[in-house]
Amino acid sequence: MTMTAEKPTPTGATPGFPLTTGRTKGYQRKAVDAFLARARASFEGRGDGPRITAADVRTVSFPLVKHGYVIASVDAALGRVEDAFAGRARGDAISTGTGNIWVAQSRASAQTILDRVSLPRGGRFRRVVWPKRGYRIDEVDVVVDKLAAYFADGRPVTVEQVRSVAFRRQRRGYNEAQVDDMLDTAVDVILALG
Repeated sequence: MTMTAEKPTPTGATPGFPLTTGRTKGYQRKAVDAFLARARASFEGRGDGPRITAADVRTVSFPLVKHGYVIASVDAALGRVEDAFAGRARGDAISTGTGNIWVAQSRASAQTILDRVSLPRGGRFRRVVWPKRGYRIDEVDVVVDKLAAYFADGRPVTVEQVRSVAFRRQRRGYNEAQVDDMLDTAVDVILALG
């Protein structure tokens, strides 16, 4: 894959991310730029729409197009933006006196994860029905074991490790939505513990 950061955007400005070339698809530039502008305005307390949260940043998706922004570059930037929003939320909770609620919610989320990971390997999530495919059970269980060690014993796991995890698929594998939801909750808790 060849990338360039010099190709102008339709508005004539130089993009902030490298662009894909050839048949490789990337995130639509206009959609990424619009979301990041909205996120910046929300973070700075400007803008008309609802306030953006760390979860909004984590779950945003963009159309894939030719000559779009390189996905890994945008995802890395979104990770930093999510961190900033999570830090702001944590700071707001502490400064407004709702820090105890913040801590209680984080503990409840961590306990939910610990309850899930205490289940036996191979049975931690629902399985999809044959012949559908879900996440590979053994791969998910390895990640879940690492999260269990983090929450139970304080072994190091970074938000970036959780964000970047990818699983192959298998027939009768784990339900993807259930696994993704648990990973999102783990990211929320790790960011809350900051």
